[in-house]
Amino acid sequence: MAAAPSVTGVFVRLKLSLLRNGLRVSRGRTVGWCIGVTFALLYALANGAGLIALRHNEHAPAASVTVAVVLGVGWAVVPLFFFGGDDTLDPTRLTMLPLRPRPLLTALMVSSLVGVGPLVTSLIVAGAVTSVAYGAAAAVVAVPAGVLVVAFCVALSRAVAAANTRLLTSRKGRDLALLSGLFVAVGAQLANLGAQSLSDSDGLDRADSAGHVLRWIPPATAVDAVRSTGRGAYGLAVLQLAMTAAAVALVLWWWHRSLVRLMVSPDASTIAAASESAAGGRARRGSRLRLRLRLPEGRTGTVMQRQFRYMWRDPRAKAALATGLAVGLLLPLIAVVQHGSVYQCLWAAGLLGVQMYNQFGTDGSAFWVVASATADRRDAELELRGRALSVAVVALPYVTVVTVGAAVLLGQVGSLAETLGLAYAFLGALLAVGCLASVRFPYAVPRDNPFANAAPGQSGLVVLNVIGGTLTGAALCLPVLGPVLALHLTGHHGLLWLALPAGAIYGAALAALAVRFTAPRLLDRLPEILATVRASS
Repeated sequence: MAAAPSVTGVFVRLKLSLLRNGLRVSRGRTVGWCIGVTFALLYALANGAGLIALRHNEHAPAASVTVAVVLGVGWAVVPLFFFGGDDTLDPTRLTMLPLRPRPLLTALMVSSLVGVGPLVTSLIVAGAVTSVAYGAAAAVVAVPAGVLVVAFCVALSRAVAAANTRLLTSRKGRDLALLSGLFVAVGAQLANLGAQSLSDSDGLDRADSAGHVLRWIPPATAVDAVRSTGRGAYGLAVLQLAMTAAAVALVLWWWHRSLVRLMVSPDASTIAAASESAAGGRARRGSRLRLRLRLPEGRTGTVMQRQFRYMWRDPRAKAALATGLAVGLLLPLIAVVQHGSVYQCLWAAGLLGVQMYNQFGTDGSAFWVVASATADRRDAELELRGRALSVAVVALPYVTVVTVGAAVLLGQVGSLAETLGLAYAFLGALLAVGCLASVRFPYAVPRDNPFANAAPGQSGLVVLNVIGGTLTGAALCLPVLGPVLALHLTGHHGLLWLALPAGAIYGAALAALAVRFTAPRLLDRLPEILATVRASS
């Protein structure tokens, strides 16, 4: 029987065709791709040249193994955030073709090496292995070491994508894509902390200590094998290359297993569902274990329950809340690391307080249900109260925990009362301003583009809401901030504890007055708000 023809060449040509046809969509896309590729290649060449420049530096081994680990982590997480932007990452598109998983894996692996990403990685890896290669033997080992690093990165990327295909093509996957900005922001802050740590007098020594650990993590083991060869430790070099090769084989096995599961094994759509009685029993057991939140009776509790469901189910609302929670915790954490001020905890109150802005714009066309159920001023007041309380229920305990934790870690417990008082006042002020801004300056949020904050032509309203509303909220806190500053300047520090009850009462009063004041205006502006938010559909 004749052997089946190899499909590797077909997949390579298919990858080239996808790249070529993608550039034919528009001239702007072609220009953008060329500019992006140029910057990527310049970045790779600069990194490679920088690593080579460290060739005779004592910190070159730590830098080279760190770069290898960072490349591996980068290739692993990129599919989780940009899965939808690359159709070649989805192997389920090939399930109807008569292809076996093993030859398909080979074809996908080879075709995955075609592209800008592998080229950029190869240039950086070439600089990494060159920086630690001393002698002819090390130069020879550098070639398979570099190949193993690139193969590990590409295979790991594909294995992660295949293992999470069903997740990333679901609603949860879209939620994860929306949260990618959060991970980038947090990662940028952590990178900033790392850079500041390296700028210390003993920062490079700590980097060398970390390098001694990273050199045993694939694919850094292949890079360190080159250094071991240059030092004459041939047995250690063989061991490190074997570890990298074993890691590549393990990743390929994982990838193959995922392909078998996706293309051969049945999924939930082809397996009979469990009996309704068993499902009902599990649901009842889950409901008994679920902690129920006691909400107010009437419309206020109903509105709060609806807003909580939005926070949990709507990708945009979930991303906004998660960003506020994460960054609100990250900034105080930076203050702890840098021995800063406990006042940085006010960021937590500010980032959660702005969740009150544009309350009706995020409803989209569903706002007509709210409008039709709002008949008088009482209904409008209960609607606003429920939305404000849903934000406050999340923000108040969070701000309290973050502020108390930061004050304890910083050793500034004496400033805890005044900081909490200012945080509560700031939160209440933002809730008050958010009520008014949501009614007076609503803007449509497009539903077809989850990454857009406003419909075309309404960016000015976003700036007015966020920046203008935050500055107004800060100005409203002056009745609490002024006395706190006066007590500090006059030396009456023993009275600063009064800022806590004063700030809590003042913030609650501001929010309550804003709800009562804004309710009749909401009733009058219902048709205009409905017409505005319908533009998002």
